[in-house]
Amino acid sequence: MAPLVARARTLAESLAGRRTGPLSRRQYEIAELISQGLMNREIAAVLHLSERTVETHVQHILTRLGFTNRSQIAAWLVAERMRTDSA
Repeated sequence: MAPLVARARTLAESLAGRRTGPLSRRQYEIAELISQGLMNREIAAVLHLSERTVETHVQHILTRLGFTNRSQIAAWLVAERMRTDSA
């Protein structure tokens, strides 16, 4: 239930225009799924995208955040949640 609540919160913030940060709404969605341990093929299935599209989004996320691997994306997302939850 917690992932669904987090996703709903992210969507509500995005629709309200409160989402500020380095990533687009879609990139936040993909970062969330990465943090849940999903691989590109699984993310593609969940979001009804091609695997290649997901690969491109992941690469853009890594570039925008200055990271080199998926675990850094997951750690960053957790830190972002903690920062926004305490604000």
